[in-house]
Amino acid sequence: MSMKKPPSLNILDRYAMDRLGVADFELLRLVTQGASVIDWKRLHFTTRDEVDRFLRSNLFDPNDKADERRMRSILDQAVQYLRSTFRYKVAAPVAGPKEIQDLFLIASGAMEPYRLRRIACVVLKVMHTVHHIEARELLFRTRMSEAELSQMVDHRVRDAVTQLAQDLPIVGFEGTPKTRESIITKLISKREHLAAQVYDRHRYRIVVRDPQSLVTTVLALADSLFPFNYVIPGQSQNSLLALNDVAKEAPAVHDLHVDWDEGATGLRHEKNEFSGRSYRVLNFVVDLPIRIDATSLASRHERDADLGRIVFAPVELQILDEATAERNESGENSHVRYKKRQLRKVLGRLSRGLVVPKGSKSKKGEGHDT
Repeated sequence: MSMKKPPSLNILDRYAMDRLGVADFELLRLVTQGASVIDWKRLHFTTRDEVDRFLRSNLFDPNDKADERRMRSILDQAVQYLRSTFRYKVAAPVAGPKEIQDLFLIASGAMEPYRLRRIACVVLKVMHTVHHIEARELLFRTRMSEAELSQMVDHRVRDAVTQLAQDLPIVGFEGTPKTRESIITKLISKREHLAAQVYDRHRYRIVVRDPQSLVTTVLALADSLFPFNYVIPGQSQNSLLALNDVAKEAPAVHDLHVDWDEGATGLRHEKNEFSGRSYRVLNFVVDLPIRIDATSLASRHERDADLGRIVFAPVELQILDEATAERNESGENSHVRYKKRQLRKVLGRLSRGLVVPKGSKSKKGEGHDT
């Protein structure tokens, strides 16, 4: 379960459109456009409490000494990488900050020395990568089965959504781990047929009352479930939430890390080839941090203790409003039609033109999405 503390403000007030700042808008760009924090130029933390909340979203307890040692270890590795690979001169306030939170505040330009903001950002980007690599290694060393990990993922997601539903207009929620048959079908239907490339082993759909609730829901989920830095780049599909409409109400939209094109819609139309032409959704994938206990670790490895207690599992999140959800279940967009198109593709690839059961060939008009 996440150690994330609930926000002091009511969720609806906290994420009201007229309160959106640069950090909120940048998060929305990560989610809707499949961008990466590695391309960011700065952070936007202003207080230690904000940094602590972010650390908790990554499942680090700022008050736990073991977690502090783990974060210091990641920092040391990042500094060593920069010094040995690029001969960077990483100054002491960044390489060994008095408190780990100071590093984030320096990178945000909220704490002196301000001249070290850029190198602090560089260090944090490498830390982000080092932590992810070692978390993967830790997962390989655990005694946990895939089923056990799936159960932990499911509990985290359901607990978070249940809590948010007390304040947000969530009218529908569903999701289960993919079955073995579904995974086989998906892998065969894709050109990239590696098991590691199935990002939606854990997929959840959240339906909100109206389109105006989409932004609030995304921001609230990032605050209570997934850390913004682990939105997986290149895995977003957005045909629902136009960022130019959001930008009109974002007070600090012009202070962005990358130039913002006000004429752009912010929509990404690279849909699943088996979806109907009019299918609309906001769909993205996150690497969800999961904290494991000591009994799950394989004791034969001496470095286990140095790798911490956090592993990751990819989770696909679909968010849409109620009216769109209803349209997505009718006509060519229906799940039945989707599965038929997918199975035809699978059968065609398996048979390679040898033997195709009668009635399985694609019909004209049931093509793929653009």
